[in-house]
Amino acid sequence: MGIVLKQSLSNTIVTYIGFAIGAINTLFLYTRFMKPDNYGLIQVILSVSAILMPILAFGVPNTVVKFYSSFKDHTKQDSFLTFILFLPLVLIIPIAFLSFFANDFIGNILANKNPIVRSYVWHIFFVGMAMAYFEIFYAWARIRMKSIFGNFMKEIFCRIVQTVLLILLWFKVIDVYFFINALVTAYLLRTLIMKVYAFYLRKPKINFTLPYNWINIVKYSALIILGGSTAIVLLEVDKVMLNNFLEIDNVAYYAVSGFIASTIAVPSRAMHQITYPLTASYINNKEKPALKTLYQKSSLTLFIVSGILFLLIFLNLDELYKLLPNNYANGFMIVFWIGLAKVYDALLGNNNSILYNSDYYRSILFFGVLLTFMAILFNLWLIPTFGLNGAAIASFSAFFVYNTLKIIYVRSKFKIIPFTRETVKVFILLVAIGCIFWFVDFPFHPIVNIALKSLLMLMVYVGVLYKFRISDDIYQFINKTLRR
Repeated sequence: MGIVLKQSLSNTIVTYIGFAIGAINTLFLYTRFMKPDNYGLIQVILSVSAILMPILAFGVPNTVVKFYSSFKDHTKQDSFLTFILFLPLVLIIPIAFLSFFANDFIGNILANKNPIVRSYVWHIFFVGMAMAYFEIFYAWARIRMKSIFGNFMKEIFCRIVQTVLLILLWFKVIDVYFFINALVTAYLLRTLIMKVYAFYLRKPKINFTLPYNWINIVKYSALIILGGSTAIVLLEVDKVMLNNFLEIDNVAYYAVSGFIASTIAVPSRAMHQITYPLTASYINNKEKPALKTLYQKSSLTLFIVSGILFLLIFLNLDELYKLLPNNYANGFMIVFWIGLAKVYDALLGNNNSILYNSDYYRSILFFGVLLTFMAILFNLWLIPTFGLNGAAIASFSAFFVYNTLKIIYVRSKFKIIPFTRETVKVFILLVAIGCIFWFVDFPFHPIVNIALKSLLMLMVYVGVLYKFRISDDIYQFINKTLRR
């Protein structure tokens, strides 16, 4: 776990810096410098683009990680890398033609409730394509065990661009239409920079000889489209469907609360950048004991971090909402349900990596497709009934079923589970801290209250973890920190 912990920690720092910038943008700049309907429009564009991304990528980011380590010869590696660079064009080109010839039809579907969305079909396509190739070049870097720069570009670059654009918008240097065009350009530029870095790490030698297992590669990639689409759909479909049922400013309100809850997922995102290629290597080399250790340690570490983040956010939510405009301050249940989904997701550790890099990925993709439809049905049922809260409940329900099935499936095929006795200990500790600090409040400014309450919770939590040595990785990390 040495390289995992080192790069995960660096990635966590980078990701949290990105989230800090995103928090400034989401909670303060967007809510004050842009009208809710325009902010909702941007959220719809980015959410639809994110759903389109795994389709345009043709599953290649996962394919790079899974198959690269199986090619031992440089010539074969070059053939493989050349093949996967051009493979996404199989879908990008026809979808581009479809966007051109059916622009009005697609726009009318997206603008069913909110006509403002109708004119942005091409913006969605270009952002989706940029996201797709960015993930491909990011995977290219990760197979070299270099994930930090890519994580910086993923988490920080576009957020800094948004900060600058929001300030320019506030001073009326630009208008909203220029803002959206500039944001699309930023996503394209980010992909170009990532390409240069990836090629610096592993300069490609174009070799159009097909890999010996190219049929298996294409089959895997095509099936992974479904798996990648499932994960993204479960994350983004709520905002897209809110656009079809409610006024577009509601998408902005939901996005703010969703962003608050999504900070819980930061450690998971950071750790997965390095555990994914490690998992692929363990599976390819049939190192089952190492796989089991990685599975359980990643689950415990992520549960420890995500669990306390959930409590820090939810128990300070009253104070946080006092800092926001009134229209954005009614998302308690949204944060609760999405936050719980993120914690459960963290509990799975590197479960996704195991499934997508094993020979059993076909079966789990069937569950993914099934649950994509389930998520859509949940939203169709719950949004008209419960509004914004219905979208959050729908997301939690879909994630709960999906993640539970994945745990059961890995258990049945690999005879390993992510949970240990330490998982139960952490759960009891979190419940105890939640019950104690639910009643703790201070009569100061909201920022002071949040800082003071969070500090007390962390002192108790870290103290108990260290005293009883519940996690060896966390214990060693605290020891190193204290020595420094």
